[in-house]
Amino acid sequence: MAKSNSPAPVVIGESSLKGWTEIGEGGFGKIYKARHHRWCCDVAIKLLRYDDGNSSSLLREVEMMCLGKNPYVIQVLGIFEGRPPFNESWTQLGLVMEFMDSGSLASLQKTLNRPPPWPLAFRLVHQVALGINFLHSLTPALLHLDLKPSNVLLDSSLNAKLTDFGLARISHSSTRTSKKGSEEEGGTLDYMPPEAFSTSYCPTRASDIYSYGILLWSIVTGKQPYPHAFSSVVKFRIPRGDRPLLDEIRRQAAGCAGLSVLMELMMKCWSGIPSERPSSFECATMTEELFKMHKHALLEAVRQVQDQLSRKEDDDLRRRMQRVGVTEASVSFRGPAGSDNVPTGPSPVQEMADGFTNHREKTKLRASPPPAGPFHGRVSPADSRLKPSSVHPIHSSPSSPSTSRSAKGRAAKSFLKEDLQHYQRQLSSPGTFSDHPSPARNVNINISNGVGVQIGNNNTMHICDAAYFSERRKRHPTAPQ
Repeated sequence: MAKSNSPAPVVIGESSLKGWTEIGEGGFGKIYKARHHRWCCDVAIKLLRYDDGNSSSLLREVEMMCLGKNPYVIQVLGIFEGRPPFNESWTQLGLVMEFMDSGSLASLQKTLNRPPPWPLAFRLVHQVALGINFLHSLTPALLHLDLKPSNVLLDSSLNAKLTDFGLARISHSSTRTSKKGSEEEGGTLDYMPPEAFSTSYCPTRASDIYSYGILLWSIVTGKQPYPHAFSSVVKFRIPRGDRPLLDEIRRQAAGCAGLSVLMELMMKCWSGIPSERPSSFECATMTEELFKMHKHALLEAVRQVQDQLSRKEDDDLRRRMQRVGVTEASVSFRGPAGSDNVPTGPSPVQEMADGFTNHREKTKLRASPPPAGPFHGRVSPADSRLKPSSVHPIHSSPSSPSTSRSAKGRAAKSFLKEDLQHYQRQLSSPGTFSDHPSPARNVNINISNGVGVQIGNNNTMHICDAAYFSERRKRHPTAPQ
């Protein structure tokens, strides 16, 4: 194997990483996100499920990825050596890589449930082609051998980078050798070339090109090839010429510039004869021209997808909150991607709650020092279901909730503190309360149709369990419908 001239990878110990969170899993093992507190950035850590005693497979992958150092190939930052927080029994080795904020192409397809906007789709196919072309241009060429949506990662701007070089190998020649007993055997069936199912198979650059052709189809359609076929059927039918259907792409080609050309490229890439497939340079050159046709609309396409990803993340957050009894009214959510310091507007109209019989009756709430357990929320007016508001030091005077409700509230606070700690602090002022900072001052606040109470001062906000109010609240006659 060719030796890399790159410096030895940095060894990163357990003391440098905190906040481990599992973000992915595969046959190889698991991927975690962690914070490198000395570098002040998030990193991704790949830990192998199986270790051969000296972690030669992981070290080999490090070498492959260091050879493939390029803007369109994921960057290796070092090797983890230590005891992860979830397994302190023995020391493990892991691969530390740059963290990609938007996940993988596979996760994007699952979120969108459709193809990405055409300008973004054409940029993705071009960037993947650039990554493959770089690997194939090395001397000797580096073959990826496992191109598929889950191995295409996306950064915060939805730029694509290739990852997972666990099957990568150096291409020395095209001599066909026996596949039996080879350590290189592997890959994903749906993306493997037909020659790979032969008992005598030696991967070449054309092997990656075939996988790229199937990947093109997946990007353009937003689907996975052969979703309902058994692996035995795939192994049998692919060498006999079966490929993903093109009917849907043909119907869309009339309304999308360059789509018919891209369809012709993918058909050439997945040719059953390796010598008839185009080179990576041809793929990169052709996709560059296609991308230029749509480049003018790229920013808007990226913004649309980022907004949808943000909404998906907020929806997932709401579902997790509901499992621990936290209501939407207790926390404000993020707006579209890029909305950061969002003004919260004027002080809200307060509403009446608890124990009234008509619109003239009011409930007195006494301001008092906030309880322990601060929480910093994030607010955005972009969510139409939530209205931005100022945070006021409010504390209700009714009797204490039941023990079960108190435990539920504590669980909710614990969840929010751990799961939402990255959310932006709400930017607001205490309004009329700023003139009366004393916590002992009595104030009258009208609440109707309330689902919870926010308690705090200028810097902290506490979430009170809304279950206490759910049985006693009534709609005020003057409240909006």
